[in-house]
Formats: sequence, C-alpha cells, structure tokens
Amino acid sequence: MSLEFKKASLEIKDYIQDFVGEFIENGEEVVPMSVKMAYYDYDKWLIETANFEKRETCPPNLVPSHTYFLINGPDRIIGAINIRHYLNENLLKHGGHIGYGVRPSERKKGYATLMLKMALPIAKELGIEKALITCDKNNIASANVIKNNGGVLENEIMINGKITQRYWIEL
Repeated sequence: MSLEFKKASLEIKDYIQDFVGEFIENGEEVVPMSVKMAYYDYDKWLIETANFEKRETCPPNLVPSHTYFLINGPDRIIGAINIRHYLNENLLKHGGHIGYGVRPSERKKGYATLMLKMALPIAKELGIEKALITCDKNNIASANVIKNNGGVLENEIMINGKITQRYWIEL
C-alpha cells in the first residue's frame, strides 16, 4: 500500500469527485467542506483552491488554506485535510486550523490519525506554532484522532445547540 499526500490537480479530478460522491451517496456532509464544490464544478474549484493558498488572492471573508488528499495507490482518495494558515473569529470557535474527513468506506482504519500526523509538520512550515482543532463532542472518533496526535482539550463551547470541543496541539 502506497499512501501519499497530494494537492488537487486535473490528474486526480475523477478521484476527488468519487471521494466527494461517496459522502453524498451516504447522505453525509462532505468533510472538509472546502472540497464539496469539487463535485459540482471541479475546474472552478481547482482555480479557487489555488487562490485560497495565498493571502493576496484569498477571498476577504475566508482564510488562506492548503488542501491535501491522502491517496492510496494510483487512484483512490482515502481522505482530505484542510490546513488554514491562521484563525479568524469563527475558526477560533469552530473549525480551527485543521479540518479533515475520511470517506465513509475507509473509516476506523487509522487514516484520520495518519493524515493529521502528516499535516502537522506542514502547519508548522506555515508558521503555526500551536494548532487548534475542533470537533463535535459526540464525534468520539475525531476526538481520539486529535488526542492521538497530542491534542489537549482546552474547553467545550455551545454553538448552535451543539457542544464543540476545542483542542490544541503544540507544534
């Protein structure tokens, strides 16, 4: 099994759409949310993704970020992870520096833990010294992923009737 991180490209268009399609077919929200548009208009999304990587070209209401895909072999995306360069007011409450998702058929195999482990050095290269990662309190699997990568629970806050746990990881 050959696992690697890749950024979006025309080369992996069909694989990304297959990845997003699995969430949709299962009636689940696409995670990370930034990948959802790839299913509907990939070419536009690919341009926007490149623009999101730089502060100068990122839309003013968003935060610059990098999106990576964990690929197994030549043609199967296992998961996606979004690394945000800094936090705005909303991300400080919910979302944090890093958001990730594993396709439904590949969960409970350790991939999310691996993706977060691979993403932390990238976050450090972006100048993040302490990464905030959040999850819903009832998402025990995600909380374990964060804790397995050194996450320390700071607090829990109520957002839209749901409890969000806020974890920090020292880089």
